[in-house]
Amino acid sequence: MSSVLRKILVTCALPYSNGPIHIGHMLEHIQADIWVRYHRMRGHEVWFISADDSHGTAIMLKSEDLGISSNQLIKNVHKEHKKDFLNFKISHDNYYSTHSLENLYLLRKIFKSLDEKGFIQEKKSSQFYDDIKKLFLPDRFIKGTCPICNSENQYGDSCENCSSTYEPIDLINPVSVISGRRPSLKNTKHLYFNLPYFSNMLKQWIHSGVLQKSVVKKTEEWFKKGLKSWGISRDAPYFGFKIPKYSNKYFYVWLDAPIGYMSAFKNLCIKNKKINFNEFWDIKSNCELYHFIGKDIIYFHTLFWPAILEASSFRKPNAIFVHGHLTMNGLKLSKSRGALITASNWIKCFDSDSLRYYYASKLSNKINDIEINLQEFVHKINSDIVNKLVNLASRNASFIDKLFNGYLSNKLEDNELYQYFINKSINIASFLENREFSLMVRESMKLADIANQYINEKKPWMIQKRNINNNNLQQICTMGINLFRIIMIFLKPILPDLAKKTEFFLISKLNWNNIKKPLLSHKINKYTPLYKRISYKQIEKLIILTEK
Repeated sequence: MSSVLRKILVTCALPYSNGPIHIGHMLEHIQADIWVRYHRMRGHEVWFISADDSHGTAIMLKSEDLGISSNQLIKNVHKEHKKDFLNFKISHDNYYSTHSLENLYLLRKIFKSLDEKGFIQEKKSSQFYDDIKKLFLPDRFIKGTCPICNSENQYGDSCENCSSTYEPIDLINPVSVISGRRPSLKNTKHLYFNLPYFSNMLKQWIHSGVLQKSVVKKTEEWFKKGLKSWGISRDAPYFGFKIPKYSNKYFYVWLDAPIGYMSAFKNLCIKNKKINFNEFWDIKSNCELYHFIGKDIIYFHTLFWPAILEASSFRKPNAIFVHGHLTMNGLKLSKSRGALITASNWIKCFDSDSLRYYYASKLSNKINDIEINLQEFVHKINSDIVNKLVNLASRNASFIDKLFNGYLSNKLEDNELYQYFINKSINIASFLENREFSLMVRESMKLADIANQYINEKKPWMIQKRNINNNNLQQICTMGINLFRIIMIFLKPILPDLAKKTEFFLISKLNWNNIKKPLLSHKINKYTPLYKRISYKQIEKLIILTEK
């Protein structure tokens, strides 16, 4: 890896402000957080931001149901979301909201630029209207049969089964989610962004290495169908920002949501005067920008968003990292589908490191779905973290504490083995950089197995029993502690809580830059259990909480 220090801005997709964070959301934020923490360990300047997606009809309707204002709803939800992310040690530099002055400013600035350049057109259209609720229905408030694959119970904009996108009026047997009735078609005027104008630019951009191969393939399908102008306005009643010069029109949530990446960063720049907004977002920026997203919002990020940035003379991302859905028993964990385990319920039953590790053990740089199996989860945590990793520390630390007053020896017992572990840092770094976390976890556990095998063969307990060659015993246990330390340096981005306890135990920071230098003639603290075994009873508790 290059020694040149990089300036990196990382974003996660914006969770919606009408409900709790669930462990599906957490998959993405954990994936991004591991990547961010790794790059910070390597000394790079990394800024990590996200925000609540705080506009739209769904929020307006939810606040009505609760008998509170939309403003109050998004404030309440924002507080809970921030708490959930902190509980899972997600190291955002700023977690903001799209309902902000910064977002309004940038939204109007971008819209004005698009309008002045002739990229905004006004058109008449027919849209579904709920005659009982007296409002035009957003795409997600219409369900029906997919016009492409005939899957039932699909949303008005896209099919979760075949991933096709379409117009709501193309749905077969459409039904309003709000009233349960068939909606009527009503004429209205809307503003459209001229997406087809950017076809050539987008074709070049998606083939420039910014997307995973499978994402390029998916994006190419939309080109084959032909890009269409993109509706960026919505009719009142609506919770969001009004469009200047239009009395009853609001900006569509999917215009102001991605601009939320910029506004969350702008707000961070206001808080931290050392950061320069233009340095990261100028069209000629040399800084790096990465978006972590789920596969259900590829269209917005690979076509709509880069076209908006191009049209308004802002820089485009260096890469968009797409992950699959989180599933349980084959079902997508989804708030809108009513299938979810909330982050707050999870943390009542398990620690945060356990989920972070389990996700890391399954995450790759592909967009395959990730199946969560709670029995497998318990087995993996106990097998890897308890039996292999912290056991390596405890079995050596007891000798160091009792026989050597907590001091490590002045030399290693096996320099060749130590160097073997150090050499593995090249592979580990490559896996972390390329988001191949499952390979990195597997490699780390192989090293834990090798380290434990080394202790098994050296049998320090037998050396103590025979009361011979205490120097050799100290060196063997020092070796074990140092091998544990190297593995924990590798796993620090995944296991921040365990890393913190390990640093206290070792009285030494887990620092990538001094990984080659072992801890020798160094005092460590008395060992206290670094991690507790988890049980199947905790799964039962989680299921009970989820079903309430």
